[in-house]
Amino acid sequence: MTKTARKSARPARARLRAPVLLAAVGVVMAAASLPAEQQTTGADERRVFAPVPISFRTLADNVYQAAGNGNSHLIHTSEGNVVFDTGNAFAGQADDHYRLLRDAAPGPIRYVIYSHSHPDHLGGHPYWIDEGPEIIVHREFEEERRYTQALSQFGGRRLRRLRLPQPQRTQQAPRGTEQPRPPVPIEPDILVGDGDHAFELGGVRFEVLDTPGAEGADNISLWLPQQRILFTGDTLGFLWDGFPNVFTMRGEKIRRPMEYIHTLERFIALEPDMVVPSHHDPIRGRDAALHGLRRMRDAVRHVDDAVIAGMNEGKTVHQLMAEVTLPPELDLHQGHGRVSWAVRSIWEYYGTWFHYDTTTELYHVPAREIHGELAELAGTDALLARARQHLDADRPLHALHFIDIVLGGAPEHVPALQMYREVHAELLADAADVANAYEENYLQSVINETEAALEELQSGR
Repeated sequence: MTKTARKSARPARARLRAPVLLAAVGVVMAAASLPAEQQTTGADERRVFAPVPISFRTLADNVYQAAGNGNSHLIHTSEGNVVFDTGNAFAGQADDHYRLLRDAAPGPIRYVIYSHSHPDHLGGHPYWIDEGPEIIVHREFEEERRYTQALSQFGGRRLRRLRLPQPQRTQQAPRGTEQPRPPVPIEPDILVGDGDHAFELGGVRFEVLDTPGAEGADNISLWLPQQRILFTGDTLGFLWDGFPNVFTMRGEKIRRPMEYIHTLERFIALEPDMVVPSHHDPIRGRDAALHGLRRMRDAVRHVDDAVIAGMNEGKTVHQLMAEVTLPPELDLHQGHGRVSWAVRSIWEYYGTWFHYDTTTELYHVPAREIHGELAELAGTDALLARARQHLDADRPLHALHFIDIVLGGAPEHVPALQMYREVHAELLADAADVANAYEENYLQSVINETEAALEELQSGR
């Protein structure tokens, strides 16, 4: 630990879906306490990218949550307040969070703790620093911010294809005349990473834990041992009782599975009575918390073990992607992290990107470079006929390889584009079984782009 001085339903195949916004989640509970019987995230909340209305909850006598597309938390003590995450800046959510929490708990802001560097957890930073609180982050926080900001154009293109909806405001939040505050650099006072950091304030003990996990190397968590409340940020992933995002389709570093497993073992040893993630609902009750934590730990361990065993047996990454599944007792939902994608990430984390499948992997000429020549030799009609056979036999991925060859030589080939759209509609229908939001939104974006290209070609523009 280092301290530094502060610097200033399954769709029909024949019908394409409208853009996937995904089911709305969360019930607005303004100024209401969380019901004691509520222990797990509801099924609708397993949809990932839905706009979440702002709500307010009292989690304990001195613990408050403002929820939305990223939750903010305030712990009140007789000597001041501690804030854990500050929500999402979009659509005024962070402003509303600030007003809701300040109305609930007057007094100075003594500490602001950030679970990690993702922007949906930092959006309210300008509102909370007027009184000069100490800022606590992980020592990897700056590096995680650096590389994602350096790749902002790259990441922005990917996010646009995934069509993440904007957060919403609701009339449940108080209104003021203040304009949204401009961004302010986050200048940490305390870096956690070579161990935990503990402090006391107003008779309340706070333990800031070094817990790298499902959303990056810079995850920290907050443990209140007297109340047995554990704030986890995104350390567990975006969704409770879900498979974590070891692979990120939007494009971030591969997460380390064993770090995630070790972090969950720490959480299990704490035996929390309440787990409070920074998205969606708290999990109340020690039994419910431990059951979920053990399932998530064991599911990732199962996949990690299976990948290592398969690699040692000489199996390819594609074989393992097809073979490795979760057993029934560990069948976590895959709305955010997908098991087959985690298999590939784990394989490449341990074995790197060279799979020893073909010499061409080592060099800069991909197979796509010769697709045009293949199409010329085989003939587009023959290739599309074979693609149709595969599609009719319920092998859309095989069909897609043949269509890719045709489009590699003739990107404006209308029959090929029509079948390309059909294949992606088939994949989208199949994706409903897993309901992974990244997969569904990506497939829909490809369909939309293909329809736009067809419309332009067929209209003669």
